[in-house]
Amino acid sequence: MPDTRPLDGIRVVELSSFVASPLCGLTLAQLGAEVIRVDPIGGAADVNRWPLAPDGTSIYWTGLNRGKASVTLDLRSESGRQSLRELVTAPGEGGGILVTNSGGRDWMSHGTLSAIRPDVITLELLGRRDGRPGVDYTVNAALGFPAITGPGGGQVVNHALPAWDVAAGLHAALAVVAAVRERERTGRGRRLILPLDDVALATAGTLGYLTEPQLDGSSRPAVGNHVYGTFGTDFTTSDGGRFMIVALTTRHFRDLARLTGTREAVDALEAATGADFTAESDRYSYREVLAALFARWFSAHTTEEAALALADSVVLHERYRTFAEVVAEGELDANPLFGTLDQPGIGPYLAAAHPATFDGTHLSAGPAPRLGADTDRLT
Repeated sequence: MPDTRPLDGIRVVELSSFVASPLCGLTLAQLGAEVIRVDPIGGAADVNRWPLAPDGTSIYWTGLNRGKASVTLDLRSESGRQSLRELVTAPGEGGGILVTNSGGRDWMSHGTLSAIRPDVITLELLGRRDGRPGVDYTVNAALGFPAITGPGGGQVVNHALPAWDVAAGLHAALAVVAAVRERERTGRGRRLILPLDDVALATAGTLGYLTEPQLDGSSRPAVGNHVYGTFGTDFTTSDGGRFMIVALTTRHFRDLARLTGTREAVDALEAATGADFTAESDRYSYREVLAALFARWFSAHTTEEAALALADSVVLHERYRTFAEVVAEGELDANPLFGTLDQPGIGPYLAAAHPATFDGTHLSAGPAPRLGADTDRLT
């Protein structure tokens, strides 16, 4: 582990719960910041969130709060509120930073804190930009992705990954770092507001999902496991294994036809329809016919045989796995991103560090603290 980290000397107070705000704090802690998580007495609403270890310790809570200090305060009392304000505004060049998704309170507002410390940086994560509550699952429902996930036909399918929470947490960490950099140059504090629904809208807009309907009124169709705009879909082997196959380029596509022994059939289809399979658009338009051709090869081979053949090709592919299979097959042991962490309440397990490497090293955070363990030391 390096002697110094990029954010050494930065101190962040985090009053938060659930995913986005704690992930912001975790990311900053991995990069070297001192992060102090503040909870109400007994913990916030996420302190016992599933999944749980056998003794009832929240795997979720400990995972998001690694490397932080923990302070509990009675935030309904004026003394508890004053303690929080003192933590945020304490003198120190790298301090004066608050990250929270529990805003909307005058006693901890940017205006209140900046009256005490003019260079304070506050970042408030909102559910919706108008101040109404929202979580990843409701924001996603309102955005449109469930309508194009799955087989279509009027069905909506939620995704399991809280994508907007994750994106918001990372955007928040970047915004804090940017504000700190500006303060170093100008001495100026900042009030930052980051709504979850704006993160989702910005991402969807950048990727074109919201541009199409502006141009022609259309909505992207639900195409199941097919990849929109190119050739990509899933195939099942003779023993029930499943692979995701993507042919982004002509080279990928031609090698897939070679591997599956369908080159002549693909050429005949191209000639009969007038299609040009060097174009992604045509490979997408004829995706169902092409998939039926390729599926015969997969259904005639075992998972092991298909894996070996695909490994000897340029076709983009991966076998579908469960989380349990990822762990059982040793992926974590072989990846330097993971290191053994002895977490009180859970025991030793392989925990991920920051995914970037700094001079070849992943920066990790220590175990999550016991709730309130640092209250006496820091208040």
